[in-house]
Amino acid sequence: MRIENRIKTKIKICGLRRREDILAVNESGPDYCGFIIEFPKSFRSVTAEKVRELVKELSSEIQPVGVFVNASMELVTGLLNDGTLAAAQLHGQEDETYIRELKQLSDKPIIKAFSVKTAEDIEKAVQSPADYILLDQGSGGTGKTFDWSLIPEIERPFFLAGGISALNMKQAICEIRPYAVDLSSSVETEKWKDPKKIRQVVDIVRRI
Repeated sequence: MRIENRIKTKIKICGLRRREDILAVNESGPDYCGFIIEFPKSFRSVTAEKVRELVKELSSEIQPVGVFVNASMELVTGLLNDGTLAAAQLHGQEDETYIRELKQLSDKPIIKAFSVKTAEDIEKAVQSPADYILLDQGSGGTGKTFDWSLIPEIERPFFLAGGISALNMKQAICEIRPYAVDLSSSVETEKWKDPKKIRQVVDIVRRI
């Protein structure tokens, strides 16, 4: 049985790329929103300049997070230190040395994502020097979950991602008790963010 988490679970909506997306999250009020930055392999990728433009209209109550994949230190620190981003989320092969150097160059929180296939993957994640860890199924926005039974009692705060939707949100929060849930493809319709779906999942989290 999991220990009751006294801190209310937060929610992050990831993969924003249009002004319409900003207006949608401003309306629904998640805790975090994410931008996939300078990663052309993703159809959700946006440029650093586009992020700077979009964040200008973002509610001050929502924390903008930059999602990076093996990005240069200059790109990440530039967006953190100029006030564009509140945190950086790393989804590549960034090692402990990279993370520690990044923490020396910026005082903003660092989230490191880990692909979970086995219990050993979670053990490795827990040792990360990042401020937060993110547990995902690892294929990036496919809408699939991983085996949540692999997750032990984790003392440090973690984000849970991968296949979370309105259908299993309550189960994820009540059983796993993550610090935050992270959604992207499940709040899209035909690959574009859907304001109604965003509102629905944010409302679910707020009610739990």
